[in-house]
Amino acid sequence: MRRAERLIRIVQALREAAPGAVTAQEMGEKFEVSERTIYRDIAHLIGSGAPIDGEAGVGYVLRPGFDLPPMTFSFEQLDALALGARFVRATGDKDLASAAAEALSKIEHALPDTHRQRLRSAPLFATMLDETVRPEAFAPVRNAIADRRKLRIRYTALSDDNTTRIVRPLALTCFGRVWLLSAWCEMRNDFRHFRADRIERLTVLAESFEDESGKTFADMKARDPYGESSV
Repeated sequence: MRRAERLIRIVQALREAAPGAVTAQEMGEKFEVSERTIYRDIAHLIGSGAPIDGEAGVGYVLRPGFDLPPMTFSFEQLDALALGARFVRATGDKDLASAAAEALSKIEHALPDTHRQRLRSAPLFATMLDETVRPEAFAPVRNAIADRRKLRIRYTALSDDNTTRIVRPLALTCFGRVWLLSAWCEMRNDFRHFRADRIERLTVLAESFEDESGKTFADMKARDPYGESSV
């Protein structure tokens, strides 16, 4: 890890630990460097104006009110942003793909030259598999999840049975070749996962829904973390 990246992460570690103190030993173990290196980094940060209090052997704290300049990213964070945007372009709908490209462009313009080049040349890629089905109704489902609107779907199960259901949409998840719509199914009175490519017809209803105990996304993940209740 380059020193510039480590300095950013030290400030972030101190911010996240507030109001408690963080020792040089803890940071050394986290960033895989010696305590002596952390002491030198802390001294450099203090000399640069960072409001850090503390001493060796006791720990360090970051006084309130200090923040890093906007758009300060480590190289690993830039790699993550690049991969995330490329994944969205490969698997999402056209609106999301466009939004990812626009967001990445905004970030690029706010970065210094070296970091901008890193973002553009990150050697991490995402490709849509030939068998992957990009859901046509991706955007309406996304909006229904955000707006808490119920959906009426006509669905063909893997058994080829056709059903029409009213569901509370909770999340969309990409599993390599397919997207799954996770929802509370009112017909089954239980959570279900629907393959997006097998939804034949979808209507966003005017009826909305509120979070209800036992029917939320958190409840679903707690009971069915691996999406085994697919239909």
